[in-house]
Amino acid sequence: MTTLARLVLGGVLIVAGGLKIGSIHNSVLAVKAYRLLPDALAETVGYGLPIVEIVVGVLLVVGLLTRAAAVAGGLLMLAFVLGIAWAWANGLRIDCGCFGGGGELKSWEEPSYLLDIVRDFGLVLLAVWTVRFPPGRLALDAALGLAGRRGGDTDDFEGDEDE
Repeated sequence: MTTLARLVLGGVLIVAGGLKIGSIHNSVLAVKAYRLLPDALAETVGYGLPIVEIVVGVLLVVGLLTRAAAVAGGLLMLAFVLGIAWAWANGLRIDCGCFGGGGELKSWEEPSYLLDIVRDFGLVLLAVWTVRFPPGRLALDAALGLAGRRGGDTDDFEGDEDE
């Protein structure tokens, strides 16, 4: 289960970051549309966010520094949930910019805030699961001996219940 959780979260982050980095201007536009940060800081975040998403996503997919990457990914998703909720509560009509795009919606477009929040909160839950349980045998952490077991943790691939 942990392998699936980290692959889904990591894959989403890689795709989201990849789509944003391919159109970095739209990434900056999306961050500015939330009106949460001063323009200079929003611009920095807009440029840096895709890189952070890709790096965290790759770490999760390969299972390296898995728990730290899951914490970072979960915090990113939580920030997205809070940002989208803030935009919704303040009557902004914007594209979340989650997978590229972003900025003000056209008059005929409707925001999908509830769907975006549910999706991102589901990804927060995957991050929490990944932090709580070992990354599994298919992770580099396990191969390098970095996975470290905690009391009560079980490796989702071993099936040993008495460890």
